[in-house]
Amino acid sequence: MKHARTSPKDEFAGFVVDQMAAFAPVEARRMFGGHGIFRDGLMFALIVDGRLHFKTDAASAQRYAALGLQPFRYTSRGRTVALGYHEAPLEVFDHPAQMAEWASLAFDVALRAAAAKRR
Repeated sequence: MKHARTSPKDEFAGFVVDQMAAFAPVEARRMFGGHGIFRDGLMFALIVDGRLHFKTDAASAQRYAALGLQPFRYTSRGRTVALGYHEAPLEVFDHPAQMAEWASLAFDVALRAAAAKRR
């Protein structure tokens, strides 16, 4: 029988999903060379290059910036693009309550963005 190989990217995504159990059941989906993290069909986090980023908006981005956490950026066609995601604090991986708090903050941003689209 052939065994499916899992990549380090998939293993990290599985680890993140497990770490978010105290927050809610979430799902990791492959996308853009990384993974999107979803709850109830809404993407509220992404994993790229082995780093977890949470969805942010104008209000929540200040909390990340105060900790020196950078927004997710990528370069395409010579342009650098910043998305509405910031790198997660490292403490979230050691403390389930911290992961739940930051994930909840990001999910709230995703809910607000979805509500704004419906209007």
